Amino acid sequence: MSDLEDDDVPQLSSHALAALQEFYAEQKQHTNPGGGEKYNVGRIEENWQLSQFWYSQETALRLAEEAIAAAGEGGRVACVSAPTVYQKLRELRGEDLAVYVFEYDRRFAVYGEEFVFYDYNNPLDLPEDIAAHSFHLVVADPPYLSEECLRKTSETIKYLTQGKILLCTGAVMEEEAAKLLGVRMCKFIPKHTRTLANEFRCYVNYDSGLDHDV
Repeated sequence: MSDLEDDDVPQLSSHALAALQEFYAEQKQHTNPGGGEKYNVGRIEENWQLSQFWYSQETALRLAEEAIAAAGEGGRVACVSAPTVYQKLRELRGEDLAVYVFEYDRRFAVYGEEFVFYDYNNPLDLPEDIAAHSFHLVVADPPYLSEECLRKTSETIKYLTQGKILLCTGAVMEEEAAKLLGVRMCKFIPKHTRTLANEFRCYVNYDSGLDHDV
């Protein structure tokens, strides 16, 4: 049997081929971020089904700078359901700050040993090597605006922190946040890459730069 002639083999148009190549490139980017842009905010696309809404670049930077100041030189920071703060911290400080991302979305496992799988429904189900009160600062952004979610996430926060807490959640959670964590609302207003229906605010339990020069 003779080989098929080239004319018999289906060919994609140049437009379709370009679109297919772009699709595969995007899929690779979303599932396997790497290279020099590994820690760029937005490198891993937000998943609305997981209630993921990324901070704007300006907000991620401001929160990362606050975390660096609050944790101090050589400090340890836990980012609980706040992966964009983790990414910005890593982008800014490299390896001279111990930072961990506690996250349900396993795509963030690309960050290796600094990724800790976390499900707020099991707030204390953490690896044995994550010791109690082992972080100078905990930055947390509970995925849902509900009393249950905040209450369970608060268990994790109180287990991890040596004292300092930076919480980002809806303005409607102010009273509950104060009751559970002893935090107060800051002047700084965080922004997201997309407009959300609910107003978001930051809360702290220490003297914070987020309350100054806003």
